[in-house]
Amino acid sequence: MTVGIATDSPAGTALVEETAGVAVPAGGELPAGSVLFAGPEPDVADADGPPTASDTRAMSRVLFDRLKALEEGTPERQYVRNTLIELNLPLVRFVAARYRSRREETQEILQVGTIGLIKAIDRFDPAFGYEFPTFAVPTISGEIKRFFRDHTWAVHVPRRLQELRLELAEARDAFTAEHDREPTAAELAVHLDLDVAQVTEGLTAAAGYTADSLDAPAGDDGPLQAHAVRASFVDPGFARVEELHALKPLIAALPERERTILALRFGRELTQSQIAERLGISQMHVSRLLGRTLAGLRTGLLAD
Repeated sequence: MTVGIATDSPAGTALVEETAGVAVPAGGELPAGSVLFAGPEPDVADADGPPTASDTRAMSRVLFDRLKALEEGTPERQYVRNTLIELNLPLVRFVAARYRSRREETQEILQVGTIGLIKAIDRFDPAFGYEFPTFAVPTISGEIKRFFRDHTWAVHVPRRLQELRLELAEARDAFTAEHDREPTAAELAVHLDLDVAQVTEGLTAAAGYTADSLDAPAGDDGPLQAHAVRASFVDPGFARVEELHALKPLIAALPERERTILALRFGRELTQSQIAERLGISQMHVSRLLGRTLAGLRTGLLAD
């Protein structure tokens, strides 16, 4: 069997000549019947088709042994390392397929996964007796998850809250499957053995993962309006609150009798005659006091 590894580079040619004990012609073709690796030949079911998973594992074992024997920084070692990367790229596609539902592009996930594969190759030690995929898959998956954690949040939140978001999502799915309804914050707190305040903080932080455009329609049951339209709406009650806040110190500075008249007139909504009867003064006197008090308050508001 001839292993399908390119020999069109000087490093590759030197590696093949040294390992297989044959001279590679100028065209890069290996002599018929020659092998790349010394030792037992991997079992290949179909030499003309793509390598199977067992073929890849067998070739990776041989290449890792060869990588360990080569000196760091040499072209031959770099060639073996690059071959291992290309040979095990299907592992990256396998792990990336788990995240097809994410909003990130598949190509971006593949690039991050490839970085994880390279790290796995550099850290793997065949002396521990594990197959390379057993070590590589968690490493690739961890690199992709780290990318999601550090680069895909619309708003930066602490790592503690990012991890809490995942726990809350799992707890919500489990509760919904069991009770056929969405859980409350208190129920999530009991499920995760947390305080309600911690759950509320995690739910609030989860809203920072994605951000909608201001031109996107609001996703509620109200009128179909963009977020920008909703954000530009001014509640008329705000002006009333501001006026009451400005009036508070002005009313506090009034004499007690004027404050009482205001409370009876606008608080209990008594007539001027009823106020006069309570205070033991004439209705005309109440009218003058009320008019003078309101004029003073109006002047104080305009002056502010």
